[in-house]
Amino acid sequence: MQLGLYFATNRAHEGRDRWHPVRYGRAFSGDGMENLRFGWLTVEVADAEVARCLRRDTGFGAGDGNALAALLAKAAKRARIEAYPESLDPKRAETGQPRAKLGSKAMFADVQRDMLARSDVLAYVHGFNVSWEDAVGAALALQVMFDRDGVGDSTQRTTVVLFSWPSDGLALPFVSYKSDRSEAKGSGYAFARGLLKLRDHLARLADRAGGRACPQDLHLLCHSMGNYVLQNALERLREFTPGTALPRLFDHVFLCAPDVDADVFEPGQPMHDLHQLARAVAVYHNTGDVALHVSDYTKGNPDRLGSHGAARAAALPDKVEQIDCSGLVKGLVEHSYYLDGRINDDILRSIDGVPAADAARTRSRKSGAGVRWDLR
Repeated sequence: MQLGLYFATNRAHEGRDRWHPVRYGRAFSGDGMENLRFGWLTVEVADAEVARCLRRDTGFGAGDGNALAALLAKAAKRARIEAYPESLDPKRAETGQPRAKLGSKAMFADVQRDMLARSDVLAYVHGFNVSWEDAVGAALALQVMFDRDGVGDSTQRTTVVLFSWPSDGLALPFVSYKSDRSEAKGSGYAFARGLLKLRDHLARLADRAGGRACPQDLHLLCHSMGNYVLQNALERLREFTPGTALPRLFDHVFLCAPDVDADVFEPGQPMHDLHQLARAVAVYHNTGDVALHVSDYTKGNPDRLGSHGAARAAALPDKVEQIDCSGLVKGLVEHSYYLDGRINDDILRSIDGVPAADAARTRSRKSGAGVRWDLR
């Protein structure tokens, strides 16, 4: 089986040919931490091994996305990587270079072709302590899980676009976390640069089409410290957005096991206006998330959004829903549960447009303030 994946990264390439690198490493791009390379990669993996992961029961439904991600991360060591070639003077603004060749435009055109073939697109930002191969494995696992038979709308596909930042990937609990936190902040600005390119591209398409250019939707999923990348991207987006509201770029934004402060949505806090970026925002959290407890107590961070959810549910806009996965996960996969079983199914149903209270979701409404659900 051959699997393909779009990607954008501000990691430094490894190998002599920057357009066909061997892989991407732990450092920022040599052209600066906000420099983005856009590309496409392919991996080869045995059909039977993929099928085995999809059949495996996680304890809360079929589909072992974590095992699939590990399998695909191994395959990513032999990936064929093709970056979209660029011709650009880094000392001049892109708007002042009418003959500039941009990788972003080439990738957006290819992604639009996929969308016209009935595929939604989901941008994926990985978390802390993730190597390039692990990032590719997780993104491909998401794509395969979303498109597996018997789950979701059979006429609809989901194309995943990976944004990979130089997460350390060394598994050194104290040193790596501090390093990744700094790199996530800088990478947020790079991610914002990509979002601004997307905003301008969508605006051009809408102008040409006299309205909405494509019937399919764009979504965003951030995992763990990838939510901190998003938090810092919002800061940069505000600087380059006219008016007082952020551009509506996505249908759904999924914040999975978010390693950000529990009060991050409240007025004056870094994500107070995130809801403007999408039609709906979903926070998936787990009280037994060991990784976030470590973030709380050994790194000196306040309570994390990914543990118990928002500090004050009553302060959230109605379009922000919280989904408690604690009763379903039960310690089996504390931090990366979004890849597995019924939790992954629930995310896919949002992508497919299934109403929040639909019986197919196996949810129950939690009492109290805000829009809150328990996954059963």
